[in-house]
Amino acid sequence: MSQRPSVIRQTIITPIVLIVALLIMAALSYQFGSRAFNRTVVEMFINIMVVVGLYVFVGNSGLLSFGHISFMCLGAYMTAWLTIPPVMKSITLKGLPAWLLHTQLPMWVATPISGLIAALFALIVGRVIMRLSGIAASIATFGLLGVINNVYSNWDSVTGGQGSIVGIPPTMNVWTGWIGGAVAIAIAYLYSISRSGLALRATRDEAVAASASGIDIVRERLIAFVVSAFIIGLAGALYAHFLSIVNPGAFYLRTTFITLSMLVVGGMYSLSGAVSGVVAISVLIELFRNLEKGISLGGHTVGLPNGVQEIAIGIITIAILMYLPTGLTRNQEFSWRRWPLQRRLTPPVQTALKELH
Repeated sequence: MSQRPSVIRQTIITPIVLIVALLIMAALSYQFGSRAFNRTVVEMFINIMVVVGLYVFVGNSGLLSFGHISFMCLGAYMTAWLTIPPVMKSITLKGLPAWLLHTQLPMWVATPISGLIAALFALIVGRVIMRLSGIAASIATFGLLGVINNVYSNWDSVTGGQGSIVGIPPTMNVWTGWIGGAVAIAIAYLYSISRSGLALRATRDEAVAASASGIDIVRERLIAFVVSAFIIGLAGALYAHFLSIVNPGAFYLRTTFITLSMLVVGGMYSLSGAVSGVVAISVLIELFRNLEKGISLGGHTVGLPNGVQEIAIGIITIAILMYLPTGLTRNQEFSWRRWPLQRRLTPPVQTALKELH
């Protein structure tokens, strides 16, 4: 008999703690933060959505994906096409279909549509990619990233090419960002306790035993791939409204590197790790960003060279992989029992297979 209610009682604290913690951050930022600080917090919330989306697939399947930022690109451009005034689209995006050229929707309608489009695309390409395993699957996702970037960089009449699309309504604030982060965490948690989530974690840790138990590995991977694409598509849409402009360069290697580093630093096999990694790396990025601008010491301005933040993140990621491969949270979740760093790790495959049967 399934003990799913028991699992829910033991794990429900995880999303509650994370969402409340983000709520406190949003409230403090709104009440005391400057405009620049608020923008930093909003960007952190969007990154939380992206990394939580990555966790849904990478953390549960064990397959490293380099292509999920392509779903962010799809979501960003879709919301741009849906929310930019028709007059502007008729001038800069003449290749759009007539129905899309003359459509203008509010952000709260365009954003979920953008997530669904990203999920639909993931469903189509995932039916092929999810049949691969190991490094082959990772390389395939990297190829997907390259394809999407090149298409959007050269489809001038529809995407504006390598230039920027402007005119996206700037409707983002800390509360919208918090709602986005909370929705992402809730979806990721619900997926993790679902039968599909348990099945996928079983395939991650012991593929042979899971397959012998009747689990369809390709199907379970595809479900996670689609769910993660939906979350990251939502993040892309909110990011477009955050910047008010989009261009393909914003959704390529740099963003891929930073978001994967956030996941690795926090702990890629836990939801708490995904969120913790974003917060930790966001603080470091902001610190090095200010140091690059320079600080005044005795009448002289001393600053670090540009690009130091990427170098620092790379070094930190390597150090984590070498000395703390399970991340800051050691792949543990916040639970009723004990602080995650104090609990011993129970092999996920045992829990997953036990819950499935």
